[in-house]
Amino acid sequence: MKAGEKQYKCVNSRTGYAIYYHSLGRGLNNEEVKAELEKIRTRVAIQNGIYLETLYWEEMKQDAELTQ
Repeated sequence: MKAGEKQYKCVNSRTGYAIYYHSLGRGLNNEEVKAELEKIRTRVAIQNGIYLETLYWEEMKQDAELTQ
């Protein structure tokens, strides 16, 4: 993960699998983030032949401490 970016995964609620990952800059406001993720969710659904309403986004949290 790059510093200054938020990581998201698009999850298929029927299978529970993440099918797409995306990063967005932290400088975007909530409305811009929602709009960008919605555009991508639509594209992912079309490309994979999945019903749009079965896809949702989860923000991926970075662990505070990494084990070495």
